[in-house]
This record gives sequence, C-alpha cells and structure tokens, in this order.
Amino acid sequence: MQLRGHWYRGGTSKCWLFDAEDVAPHAGSREQIRNLLADAFGAADARQLDGIGGGTSTTSKAAVVRATPEGPADLDYLFAQVGIGDPTVELGSNCGNCATAIALYAVQSGIVPPQAGSTRVRMRNLNTGAVLSGTVATPGGRIPASGLASVPGSSALGVPVSLSFHAPWGRTTGAVLPTGSVADQISADGLILTATLVDAGAPAVLIPADEAGIDLSVMTGNLSEQLPRLVAARASAGLMMGLRKPEDPPQNAVPKVGVVAESGDYIAADGTRIAADTHDLRVRMLSMLAPHPAIGLTSAVAVSLAAALPGSVVAKVLPPADSAHQRRRLLRIGTPAGVITTEVVTDDNGDVSEVALHRAARHLAVADIDVAQPVALTA
Repeated sequence: MQLRGHWYRGGTSKCWLFDAEDVAPHAGSREQIRNLLADAFGAADARQLDGIGGGTSTTSKAAVVRATPEGPADLDYLFAQVGIGDPTVELGSNCGNCATAIALYAVQSGIVPPQAGSTRVRMRNLNTGAVLSGTVATPGGRIPASGLASVPGSSALGVPVSLSFHAPWGRTTGAVLPTGSVADQISADGLILTATLVDAGAPAVLIPADEAGIDLSVMTGNLSEQLPRLVAARASAGLMMGLRKPEDPPQNAVPKVGVVAESGDYIAADGTRIAADTHDLRVRMLSMLAPHPAIGLTSAVAVSLAAALPGSVVAKVLPPADSAHQRRRLLRIGTPAGVITTEVVTDDNGDVSEVALHRAARHLAVADIDVAQPVALTA
C-alpha cells in the first residue's frame, strides 16, 4: 500500500504531513490512523529502520491535514506523536513546530492563496480544539520555496513564519489551571514537589529545577539520574489534570514536563556560554522520554502563560515586572539550544490573549511511502 506524504522541517522538528483525502482510503477512524502511522514510521523499532521515522521524538511526528474553506479556520489538522521502539501513536497533544510547517504547506499546496507581502493561515488543531495562525512571508504574492530565517537549535535557513497561539486556553482539560491552583504539591519518585499545572498550548507541569535536583547552569547532560523523577511527575500530574484515569497507563507525550530556574549564566547543549542578561528565565523540558534539544513551542506557550500568573513556579523565578502595563511583552526563555523569545499579548483585563513566536520552515520532500503492514479496515 502506498501513501503520499510531504516532509517538512518546522522550527526544530521534522514532520510528515498527509492530506486527509490521501489517508481516507486506508484509515477512517482515529484508531486506524494510529495503526497506519505506526506502520509507516516503523514505530515498533527503536531505530525506526523499516519506516520513515527519524528515531527521535522531534523527528517522529506527523499531521493529517484537511482544508476547511467553510469552517472556522482555513484547515483542520490532527497531530500525531509517533512512538519510538513502541508501536503506539499519541493523539492527545499539539505541536507548534509542526503547525509552522503546516502553515507553509497550506500556502505551497494552494489551500490558502498567497497574498502580497504575507499570507495568514488559520489552523484548527483537532487534538485540542485550539486555533492557531501562521503568517507566512509571501513577498510580491509569490509562493516561497526558501528563505533566510533561522531559529535557535538549528543553523538551517527557511521561510519566515510567525506562529500565534490564541485564547481561549484550557482546550484540553477545560481550564487554564486544571486544579484551580497556581501551585500544587505532586508526588514524584518518593519526593513531594511544587508544581504549576497549566493548560495553554498544551497541558504542562512545570517544577522548580532545584526541587527536582537539576542544575540548569549546564544543559549538556541527558538527565539520566533525574529522568525517572520527571516521568513520575508527569504521571502524577496527568491524574491531577484529568488527562487519564488511575487505571490508564501514563502517556509519554502529555502533559509536557519541565523544570524552571531564574536567569543565570549557563552552558548550552553545543557548549556555548549563555550570559544571564540575555534571558529572563531558564527552562528544560522533556520530549517523550528524553530531554528536548530546545523547547517545544506548545511548552513555550505554557511557560509564557504561567509567567503571567502571580504565584506560579514560573512567575516566582522571573525578575520584577515593570510597573507600567504593556499590552505586548517579550519573554526571553533560556533553553539548551539558546534563547528563544515569545511575544505575550494581553487584553484590556490584563489576561493573555495571544502568544506569538517567530519560526522558520522548509519543504524537504514529497514521497509515495510503501507501508509495510496495511491497515485492515473494519466494516
């Protein structure tokens, strides 16, 4: 069985994009889509040797895209985080880097006609119901094939895409703060940790780095000693946020889990020294079961929302805010790949209404994929 796929780099991830009409003859239900993608990616093998997967969490992603010209957005997409060494596919989250790629794909494939200067693509994430917009550079109304934009974590250049996440938040759990508190106590690996559980961009659990026993002055290690603690924190938070029931196995993709600390000199993953005055806080996140090489965009949104909540573990590590109210603020986040900046927009009530990030995307290939184990459709 052959399946047409479009391979894109979005930000610091690679994502296979599939037109829903190409997927429909092979998989109708979400369970069938899971099976189809697991087989196409070779998910059961840790190297994904017999499939199109990249063998890492940031290169084992997919999205099924459907144009919706009469809908609330230009297109709908179902995001999939494909297992590595595990034939599972999680459909409970979102990915901003893949959304960046989808915005460019929408313009290049004709879903959204290019406009003079820039083209705005509205996208609805079917996993969470969240609506995002991606503004693609289209100078002169031309469809871009390449660009000169780059992002921390990759030296590769691509088409500039400004990606915005829009309120309302709490799309997955029903509330920005699923427990109703800006700070909770969670059990993890025999310890009780302070955490902020927030649902914005994606559900996330954010923990003070010192409580988790993690030193963010160096971001080069693999966190092997602390990994069980962070995975246990994710499992506990998943229960508290209503993402799973006690009898359900913990998920590897959600909630996102990470640690935060105040700004300070640190060594990035490539050995570069990052000065304390270049960022407002330091963050390190997990991606599935390994440290993220940068930060997922949905995680950056969660951090940005938590930063605006007095009393949260993120707000407590930030320097004092300016007294004057600003509708647009920049939050500089120190990550293993360097410093990324989010633009946080608030409404008249001071609530965060939008979080924007500047990214880059590039089309890599189009392929007819031979899926080794065709999915058996049910009647």
